[in-house]
Amino acid sequence: MSPTAAKAKPPTLRIVPLTAERWPDLERLFGVRGACGGCWCMWWRLPRREFLAGKVPGAGVKGEGNRRAFRRVVEDGEVPGLLAYEGDEPVGWVAVQPRETYPRLDRSRTLARVDDRPVWSITCFYVARSHRRRGVARALAAASLRHARERGARIVEAYPVDSAKRSADPFVYTGPAATFEGLGFREVARRSRTRPILRRAVRP
Repeated sequence: MSPTAAKAKPPTLRIVPLTAERWPDLERLFGVRGACGGCWCMWWRLPRREFLAGKVPGAGVKGEGNRRAFRRVVEDGEVPGLLAYEGDEPVGWVAVQPRETYPRLDRSRTLARVDDRPVWSITCFYVARSHRRRGVARALAAASLRHARERGARIVEAYPVDSAKRSADPFVYTGPAATFEGLGFREVARRSRTRPILRRAVRP
């Protein structure tokens, strides 16, 4: 088998909730840049000023304040998302929780609430460079539906980028629209040409 074919083969994944004991694996996946520019998956959780203040480097880690804040979330017992492993290697991450966990969504004209129905939100993906374009994000999206349903969700929302123009991975952190194709998501609003709001109903 050629190296290209081997790389294209979909990985065999184990997808599990992020818990305090798995925090070192998330750090290993995110690396010293905190996934992207010191974000540490705090963008949707914090006011802009607090988020930017948390991006200050510390101890060789970009976004040290955001890293500490996100670690507190996990150590306090929240499950902010799911980790994907291939073998023992963490290769992907998805953030999924009730929408009210992410107050910045409601401050966005593009992604503001469609109605007052309670929903869970898939807000962020991060996939290791070695595993991109191999179906990891789609597997994480499917696992997010199961995870949310098991915790009482009836509707799950996503906020992908829908553009024919190829963008660098850091700018598509909410996932490309293709990630949700075939998973039953339907568009319910589009206030921006490239940023639809998608929903999928999940059964008890």
